[in-house]
Amino acid sequence: MPDMNKRALCAAGALFAVVATGALAESGPDPWPGLVADIFQSRPVAAADGVIALEAPVRAEDAAIVPMTMRFSDPTQIKVATLVIDQNPMPMAAAFTLGDKSGVDFIETRVRVNSYSNVHAVAETSDGKLRADAKFVKASGGCSAPAVKDQDEAVANLGKMKYREFKSADPAKREAQIMIRHPNASGMQMDPVSRAYLPAHFIDKVEVFQGDAPIFAMEGGISLSEDPTFRFTYAPNGAKTIRVEAHDNKGGVYKGEWPIGDAS
Repeated sequence: MPDMNKRALCAAGALFAVVATGALAESGPDPWPGLVADIFQSRPVAAADGVIALEAPVRAEDAAIVPMTMRFSDPTQIKVATLVIDQNPMPMAAAFTLGDKSGVDFIETRVRVNSYSNVHAVAETSDGKLRADAKFVKASGGCSAPAVKDQDEAVANLGKMKYREFKSADPAKREAQIMIRHPNASGMQMDPVSRAYLPAHFIDKVEVFQGDAPIFAMEGGISLSEDPTFRFTYAPNGAKTIRVEAHDNKGGVYKGEWPIGDAS
């Protein structure tokens, strides 16, 4: 899984000769080569060639809640899928390590976009190669946008989870969604009363299992939106339950478990 240390998250802007994908930002130096050096240790990144596809809006309706979907043509070949928002203060939004035989065709989540930016979806395949798709997203102010919910309410509901199921387009797969109540504070938001910045408090790890078999494990940061949500497909293995364990950067641990077929 990509290194989530401070250097990788903050991502220096040093240039490095690698393959870049997608449209360049409208102005200023392109941060992508430096991000490849920091997040992917300067490994070559090739064009997607259909291995991974990123769906993102051209212009976000709300910069603090921007939907992103990564799709995989052959999930058996995907080891890790990483979502990078090039211009964000912490560019690596989330890295998803897929479970063996999990059959995940897509993962959808919501992110903050702080300024007009390329967004890269990078797949590490089973042969160790990296391939990327990119979209340019017009949005600004997402990381410093005021929290949507009352802070007292957010604390009271911290870590509560909801599970939903949907009819899958593929009869051999199941489709589900996990929602986690959490402010996912970026550290860039100001309390309107005290005028002080709210401390960074965010979900940094989520593990999803069917029975004891992993579907995916995610490492994330402040670029994930408030109340993180993950929608995905998976190949059923006969297990009776979906189980989730989430962690945040302050040591919080949150758990949920639901019978498969009961999305209440």
